Amino acid sequence: MLTVNGDEAVVERQLAGGELSCSSCGGTLGGWGRARRRRVRVAEGPAVVLVPRRARCRGCGATHVLLPAWCLLRRADAVAVIGAVLEAAAGGAGHRRAARLAGRPASTVRGWLRRFAGRAEPVRAFFTVLLARTAPDPVMPSGTGGLVAAAVSAIAGAAVAVASRWPLLGEVPVWAAASAASGGRLLAPGWPGAGRNAS
Repeated sequence: MLTVNGDEAVVERQLAGGELSCSSCGGTLGGWGRARRRRVRVAEGPAVVLVPRRARCRGCGATHVLLPAWCLLRRADAVAVIGAVLEAAAGGAGHRRAARLAGRPASTVRGWLRRFAGRAEPVRAFFTVLLARTAPDPVMPSGTGGLVAAAVSAIAGAAVAVASRWPLLGEVPVWAAASAASGGRLLAPGWPGAGRNAS
C-alpha cells in the first residue's frame, strides 16, 4: 500500500510517466487495475465511493494499492475526520464529546483514541524527527498537555515544515500530510515501527 496524491488524474500521469517508485525495491511502478471498492465517510456530505488504483513494480513484481492521502488504511472515515477527533482529544475532550463533534459513534471514536494514545510517544518522536529534518530552523512542539497533545502538536509542526520546504505542493492539509508521512498507517497496527526513520 502506498499513499499518493488525492487527484486521480495526477496519479495516472505519474504512473504513465514512471514517477512512482516501489517501496520494496525502488523500482518503477506501472498501472495494474483497481483495488476493491470502498466507501469513505467525509466530514460533510455523503460518503465518497473510492476504487483505489493498483500498481505493479516493473522490477520486483510487487503490487501496491495506491491510497489517496486523504484516507487511512483500514478506516471507513477520512483522515480529516479522525484528525479532528484527535485535535479535540488533545484539547481535553473525552471520547463522547469528540464523537458528538465529529458526528460518529462513541465506540468508534473511543477506538481511534485508544489506538492513538497507545502509540502517542512513538508518533510524537516520528513527527518531531520529520520536523527537525525538514525545517531549516525548526520550532519544536510543546511537550505540555500530555502525550496525545504532544503527538498532535508534532504532527501539525511537521505539516507546516513540509509545506514551507516544498511550496510547490501547495496547501497540504495537516492530516493529509500526516497520512502521507505515515503511508496511510497512522492508526494501523505496528506503525511506527522501532527504528523507522522519517526521511
